[in-house]
Amino acid sequence: MTSTSSNADQPVAVLDLRSLPRPQRHLMVFRQYDALHPGECFELINDHDPQGLLYQFQQAVPGQFSWTYRILGPVDWHVLVGKEGQVEAPRRDDCCGGGCG
Repeated sequence: MTSTSSNADQPVAVLDLRSLPRPQRHLMVFRQYDALHPGECFELINDHDPQGLLYQFQQAVPGQFSWTYRILGPVDWHVLVGKEGQVEAPRRDDCCGGGCG
């Protein structure tokens, strides 16, 4: 999924990877992704096009994420990464689920 819209326009977090050592970057991104609820997104900021990270997402969680470029370099890249899936609807009743009747 390369240019699909995220379920949420407002990121729940911003993850700036520019100051992190390269070996830690992908780990931090996947930790942030794992913390998302379906329908949420975060913004990552990187000092190069994160194509390798996109490929890693395609292998690890195919069809379960969105990837939307907000800024395409040349100095910084900003990408919204979202978690796809059903957003749980809020309960509309006061039932406890115990067989009210």
